[in-house]
Amino acid sequence: MNSRRDFLQKLGVSALALHLAPVSGWANSKNNNDVAYDGPVLRVAIMGLGGYGTRVAEAMQSCTKAKLVGVISGTPSKIKDWQSKYGIPEKNCYNYENFENIKNNPDIDAVYVITPNALHHDHVLRVAKTGKHVICEKPMSVNAKQGQEMVDACKKANVKLLVGYRMHFEPKTLEVIRMRKAGEFGKILFFQGQCGFKIGDPTQWRLNKQLSGGGSIMDIGIYAINGSRYMTGEDPVWVTAVETKTDPVKFKEGVDETVQFEFGFPSGAVASCLSTYNMSNLDRFFLNGEKGFAEMLPSTGYGPIKGRTNKGELTQPVTVHQTVQMDEMAGIILEGKQPVVPVDGNEAVKDLKIIDAIYLAAKTGKKTEINY
Repeated sequence: MNSRRDFLQKLGVSALALHLAPVSGWANSKNNNDVAYDGPVLRVAIMGLGGYGTRVAEAMQSCTKAKLVGVISGTPSKIKDWQSKYGIPEKNCYNYENFENIKNNPDIDAVYVITPNALHHDHVLRVAKTGKHVICEKPMSVNAKQGQEMVDACKKANVKLLVGYRMHFEPKTLEVIRMRKAGEFGKILFFQGQCGFKIGDPTQWRLNKQLSGGGSIMDIGIYAINGSRYMTGEDPVWVTAVETKTDPVKFKEGVDETVQFEFGFPSGAVASCLSTYNMSNLDRFFLNGEKGFAEMLPSTGYGPIKGRTNKGELTQPVTVHQTVQMDEMAGIILEGKQPVVPVDGNEAVKDLKIIDAIYLAAKTGKKTEINY
């Protein structure tokens, strides 16, 4: 097990082989999906050609509204491989030193930043200056201060900043959100989020604070943090947290191994969450209300997501998350579509403020207020 992505892949790699219908088409007849799309297409360059960048690129081959047209990488051999595999022209290939030249390339509309967490801030600021829209992988940065600077820079440059919250477009997740909004669970009382796996290679960037910005919280815990918000429909106002570290050699100073954290919400609902790099088989959300419940297991893996509520199994279609995400983000950028759950930079800053508060609570041992 080398990474979260290996872990998520093992939860359901077969989903990548399934054809994916647009989110807006779930309730439509299948014949509608046979109609050729004839609208605007978002032309995307991917920055960072690692494991997840590769997954996004493969998923984009099934997109109707988004197309992979460029790459940015510090590894020439990867660029050559991608050129060959995806038919990317030489003029759309850049490295980390010259990618600002993308501003003069009319064939690229947006850049998807999929580099290590601590590099997001610099990369997004530089892309914004080119006048291209930005999609950034989560967590958007390593703290809320940097995150806000990214939001401000994109606003100043008049470009959109979206964040890779793929679960915000996942059909079963959206059905639970719909049920909660419709009052089918009654008053929400409790959320539980368990996210973790046993991380492998101790030399990988995820265990290097200078690149990752932290440990499990920054990598897998972000799912429970963000999930607590879209599942309850509220933003937490306080947090308590306890960090447990059993291997200080592998998990050096500033790289958290296991963190248990609790949230309180304005309504009085509470949450109990676990983020860990030292336990496997943890990918579960549970939402409890006065009238019913929802359980998702797996809750955030690449697919297939499975779930049930007090009314029975969730039966919405299995999708390739990244394909849906990119098509829906194309609609947001090009057509001004509004997603059910926000995926913009402001949404990401809220998560970063929560992460800041979790780390502070774990350090001080005190209940910490979260100010937005």
